[in-house]
Amino acid sequence: MTAVRDPLARLRDAAARRTEAGLRRTLRPRSDRPGGLVDMASNDYLGLAGDPRLVAGAVAAARTWGTGSTGSRLVTGTTELHAELDRRLAAFTGSAAGLVFSSGFMANLGAVTTLSGPGALVVSDRVNHASIVDACRLSRARVVIVPHRDPAAVERALADRDEEHAVVVTDAVFSVDGDLAPLRALHTAVRRHGALLVVDEAHALGVVGDHGRGAAHAAGLAGEPDVVLTVTLSKSLAAQGGAVLAAPEVIDALVDTGRSFIFDTGLNPPAAGAALAALDVLEGDPELPGRARSRARRLAELAASSGLETTDPAAAVVPVFLGEPHAAVEAAETCAEQGLRVGCFRPPSVPPGRACLRLTARATLGESDLIRLREALAKIACSTGRSLHT
Repeated sequence: MTAVRDPLARLRDAAARRTEAGLRRTLRPRSDRPGGLVDMASNDYLGLAGDPRLVAGAVAAARTWGTGSTGSRLVTGTTELHAELDRRLAAFTGSAAGLVFSSGFMANLGAVTTLSGPGALVVSDRVNHASIVDACRLSRARVVIVPHRDPAAVERALADRDEEHAVVVTDAVFSVDGDLAPLRALHTAVRRHGALLVVDEAHALGVVGDHGRGAAHAAGLAGEPDVVLTVTLSKSLAAQGGAVLAAPEVIDALVDTGRSFIFDTGLNPPAAGAALAALDVLEGDPELPGRARSRARRLAELAASSGLETTDPAAAVVPVFLGEPHAAVEAAETCAEQGLRVGCFRPPSVPPGRACLRLTARATLGESDLIRLREALAKIACSTGRSLHT
């Protein structure tokens, strides 16, 4: 008799291999008790996640509309609050129209798959976010991956295509390196070749540009009919959800045919209420994005002065490159010992040999927090043999 195979054996074997390579991941619940780790890992770039104004917005929405959206937006999941958020996000970014999704991931899936499809070309930056990668895979279009921040390669891909329709998709601020996409050059290429430019503003909204209106607005591309923005509400706006902001024709196509919009439950009303309150805060405090950017520059200066490899941040993301996964894990543990919670990025989130800490700035970081980080980075530099002072 043939022995019955254990269907979970391959999963245990794969987990063991990930452990040996330093690639196991664990969930670490945050505590609500005082005295926890200082947050330098989250995407709460403006420090609004616990802001009483956002809490009040969420509570008011829950009292009026309940806790759940009750269905997809095409059935019962669109309240007056959702329609207001559609309008406010579009106005804030200078776009013609907006459509709120349940997450930024779903917004990217909807935008890329709806605007491309079989017989189209999608051109994607090599280090785009996983949501864009998955959207490309699901698009059923021909996909060309181009080198990072390379408008000339984008131009060649568009010029060499046989397809009538083409979409170029890029992060605005890249989620690990924290650098800015060359949006003006990309827009020149798409306009010359009759394509569309989809820009994921996830790490730019609330941080980049006047009032934090985003990288496309800062580049002078707000409202251009061939530019489509996707945003998330879960980072600078400290809520949940995502949106596509674009010409009315794009929004109509998403409502009619966007699978990740049509078949997904709508955003819950408390999240919509919190996001609207965050927009109020941003519009009322135009200095808030600049404070987040200045803190990011301080984080990068501390890393560089310790002899560690980093980048010049365009927004709030500051990587500290350490090479191998075990080194990144040990560095994150060193930070925790200093009372700091930082991101630890390893393959497949980053390429092999580029494991790193990802520090994220908040507008509300204090000087004492920066002193702790300086001490932690000095210890990391010494332990990895990279200190400028050894």
